[in-house]
Amino acid sequence: MNIGNTTPPVRNAQGAGSLSPESERISNDVAQARHTAMSALNNDRFRVMLEQIGNPQSSDTLMTMGANSDSNVSDFKTALSRYAENSE
Repeated sequence: MNIGNTTPPVRNAQGAGSLSPESERISNDVAQARHTAMSALNNDRFRVMLEQIGNPQSSDTLMTMGANSDSNVSDFKTALSRYAENSE
């Protein structure tokens, strides 16, 4: 499966080599986004993380990590502690 070339390249209506600064910025942003997406797709750690959060049991665990009957906000130390407990 080839995901990298699913969209056709952007054509410049002004002619080759004469991109406006805004068009060039947009083109660079699109190229960077494509590069980042391909990097994420090929990253094993990212793939494993997606599998873990896609697992219904893991999703339930993530939802209950921040559960606090007093408020919906957890302090950083509490969140870090719960994360460490669930990572073991």
